[in-house]
Amino acid sequence: MRLLGNILWFIFGGFLSGLAWILAGCLWCITIIGIPIGLQCFKFAGLAFWPFGKTVTYGGGAASLIANVLWLIVSGIPMAIGNVITGCLWCITIVGIPFGKQFFKIAKLSLMPFGASVL
Repeated sequence: MRLLGNILWFIFGGFLSGLAWILAGCLWCITIIGIPIGLQCFKFAGLAFWPFGKTVTYGGGAASLIANVLWLIVSGIPMAIGNVITGCLWCITIVGIPFGKQFFKIAKLSLMPFGASVL
């Protein structure tokens, strides 16, 4: 079931969601200071491409907080808004609710990606 969900996810929105993470990572990697943030974006692009069966745990310290604030100001809010809107559109139908929940999971990750790990 997880494989089928991931395949359907990839076709119906996951590809664009993953591309958004890759684009953000490429833009962050332009500067030397942004490279650690860009690498984190590339790591979460895999989750955006194939989210079913994966969970996200949050933690971190002061360095994660500073990176999250910088990320939130520059990239996090637009990415989270896009994922929330797409998740709401998917939740209109009963069949789309699992996909909407995955978009909400990625929207939360879009707000605070540093200190988070994917299991």
